[in-house]
Formats: sequence, C-alpha cells, structure tokens
Amino acid sequence: METDELEELYGEAVLDHCRNPRGHRKLEDAEIVAASVNPFCGDEVHVQINLDEGGRVSAVGLQSVGCSINQASGSMLADVIEGRSLEQIEALYAAFRAMFVADASNPVPELPGELATLYGVRAFPVRVKCALLAWSALEEGVERYRRQGQGRGRRSLLR
Repeated sequence: METDELEELYGEAVLDHCRNPRGHRKLEDAEIVAASVNPFCGDEVHVQINLDEGGRVSAVGLQSVGCSINQASGSMLADVIEGRSLEQIEALYAAFRAMFVADASNPVPELPGELATLYGVRAFPVRVKCALLAWSALEEGVERYRRQGQGRGRRSLLR
C-alpha cells in the first residue's frame, strides 16, 4: 500500500475520532437500540438513541469494537446526528452510502461534519463495510422503531 493511500485512508480526522470517540457511552432505556456485526472481520457496533418530544435525536450512545475505520465512522455518526430528525438521518445515511459509489455521472454528495474525510475508504472496497457498519445499524434501528409504533413506551428494539 502506498504512503499516499494510507494517509488518505487514515487521515487526521479518522485518527482523532479513534482517539477521542464521540458518543462513547451507553444510554440506558434508549428509544432506538440497534447493533451490527461484520462477520468477516469481527467489527461490531452498538447504537442507542433517545429522541426529544419533537422527534429529534437528543442523545446518542455508541460503542464500537474493531478497526479504526469502523470506530471513526461510528464516532462521526454520533457527532452529526444529534439534533436531527429521523427523516434527516435517513437522508444523511443515503448520502453517506452514495459517497462510496460516486462517479462522474453520480458526484459525491455534500456531507456535514467530517464525514467526507472517509471518502478515501472507497479505494479499499473491503473497508467500505467497516465505514458503513454503524450507519447500517442505525438504519435498521430506525426502521424497527417505525415498524413497532414509534415509541409506544421506551423499549429495546434489538431482538
């Protein structure tokens, strides 16, 4: 692997989020709870979310185990979703995922925070799943939350 490729993959933002993860706490009695595991490498992510009365994210808890790309992406997720509605989170997830398949006919979408710093991961297809792991858990958790009645009492949605 070339030095430039490594610098693009493990840039300062990725290293900062690994060293100082955002949202690294466990929320008890969260409204949305989800987890995801990459069986190929063993990376795993656990996400908990509380919503305010307006349906916006009021708190995020995220625990990740595994590679630095997985940990940094999860930390960035925790950093950018607080204060957003579930609809905004779904649009953000779609834009983040689209970044990994962007080309001349489908340009890289604009992303908040430091999410665009993970663009270099696309050069390493096997690592894209690492970058998407926390986002996939979040997407599944939000879908399950909606299917199960959007908060008819606080309960764990991970089964």
